[in-house]
Amino acid sequence: MEKNNFLKTRIYFTAIISIAIWSLLAWNHTHGGVPSHHILNKKDLPEISNWWGGILLPLLAWFVGFRIQKRENLIDSNLPKKVIYGFLGGLLIGILIATLFTFDFNEILGYLLPSILLIALFYPMYRAECLLGFVLGMTLTFGAVLPTAIGTILCLIGFIIFGLIRPAVVYLLSFLKGLV
Repeated sequence: MEKNNFLKTRIYFTAIISIAIWSLLAWNHTHGGVPSHHILNKKDLPEISNWWGGILLPLLAWFVGFRIQKRENLIDSNLPKKVIYGFLGGLLIGILIATLFTFDFNEILGYLLPSILLIALFYPMYRAECLLGFVLGMTLTFGAVLPTAIGTILCLIGFIIFGLIRPAVVYLLSFLKGLV
């Protein structure tokens, strides 16, 4: 019976995300049209409409809820703090990237990607809640599809850094410490 508590939370969370994205799309539609974005901001590459976000974001929210429930073995609606912090961290980075892009601070934006990869050395930023926060933080500026694709690539790189490179660095440091 308790498993249904987190299922209700997933349904509510997905519904809130769905209402938010469809409200944004409706507002865009009535105020000049729903924008489209070129891949990598290059005019010679295809455009992706923000309408796809109306399907993608609810699916992503539902999937993230499933992954969190499975990974954390949740039976009630209480989320662990590490899940909330991961979501908020991804949200903050997504908002920061969108803001820097909007105000054309490309030099600072150039330093942000290496810092994200450095964070991946110390924190498992490949987790689903980080991806959802990242995508939500960038959705208003870029739509949902491009941030999901970029976030997925960053998650894969983060998984490699945290899962393979970090243990190698820790082993090397412990080995060198043993020599001293």
